[in-house]
Amino acid sequence: MKESYIVKAILKHLKRVPGCFCWKEHGGMYGTAGIPDIIACIGGRFFAFEVKTERGRATKLQEATLRKILAAGGMASVVRSVADVQAVIEDALHRDKDCKGTIHKKEEIPDELDERI
Repeated sequence: MKESYIVKAILKHLKRVPGCFCWKEHGGMYGTAGIPDIIACIGGRFFAFEVKTERGRATKLQEATLRKILAAGGMASVVRSVADVQAVIEDALHRDKDCKGTIHKKEEIPDELDERI
């Protein structure tokens, strides 16, 4: 299955999730390299999804961007299906309920891992 079909299916699913605002980040000449394919905010929680086919791999820059999002307190993941997205969202929202009032220490990601800087 082509990556574009997976992206469309994920966006269709996310648009049906209550309280979800999402969009497809467009790469190319005018986009920022390494930014995940789909950005979403669900119930005040930031999500970034790098969509890949079954055999696809994230680049080093994409992996560095996902780590920076995680370090900033967002959720970021490489996903290959709607089911993967559902699992990430359910895990994050479940973890949020379990951790109410907890302060989390964020991991620092050195800028040298980010080739854009």
